Amino acid sequence: MSRDVVLEVKDLTVSFKGRFHILKGRSGSVVALNCVSCSLERGATLAVIGESGSGKTTLLRAILGLAAPDGGGVELWGRPVSEMTAEERVTIRRRCGYIFQDPYGSLPPTMTVMGAVMEPWNIVRPSERAEGERRARELLAELRLPEELWNARVRYSLSGGQRQRVAVARALILNPELLLCDEPTGMQDVSTRGEVLEVLRKRVDGGMSMVMVTHDLILARKATARGIVLRRGEVVDKGDTAALLAHPNHEYTRALVAALPKL
Repeated sequence: MSRDVVLEVKDLTVSFKGRFHILKGRSGSVVALNCVSCSLERGATLAVIGESGSGKTTLLRAILGLAAPDGGGVELWGRPVSEMTAEERVTIRRRCGYIFQDPYGSLPPTMTVMGAVMEPWNIVRPSERAEGERRARELLAELRLPEELWNARVRYSLSGGQRQRVAVARALILNPELLLCDEPTGMQDVSTRGEVLEVLRKRVDGGMSMVMVTHDLILARKATARGIVLRRGEVVDKGDTAALLAHPNHEYTRALVAALPKL
């Protein structure tokens, strides 16, 4: 692996075992990802596109070792995730940021906004609290979260879009080298969506790599350079994101493009 390659996913297969009665006639296990491969270099961006249930979030979880593979594997900075010890996984995860899809379930509800953003910093760098507070304030201001909310409780004071911006700040406070985003603008309106994307773009321009999960083809084209299209856990299309939209190869990608609303 080249030293500029941050992420390498090779023939990754992940299944969930158990009885799934909602799938008529099937039991035992469900394959969430089937022989998925992709890679990402330093400062590059990748969109993972697909409908709900296509395996997008499972791919992000498998990258960090939160979902165990049944076949294939993931390498981060040239090291197989499955072969790392628990301590090694903690160390390498500190080089990554993760924006969860659900800002209600992923933020500590009893903390203040500043407390929630600073929590990762306080765990990793407890002796540098003043610097952490400075960085948290800069991020919240950059994400246009009103200052009067910074000391408010997450549970009682924030809308869904505001919680999502707090989640973005929380994921960025340690300056991650790799950012994994799961629908990072799903609760934003048109104006704040652009602001969030601009914050992410600045980090990418500074050398951060980013994997963005989305079902929004327009967002994928705006925020990423390359993309893969997942359907039922398999990669059915891949390439330059703009080209995927302009000249989709697979019938499923063509159906997604055809479903975009037109004036």
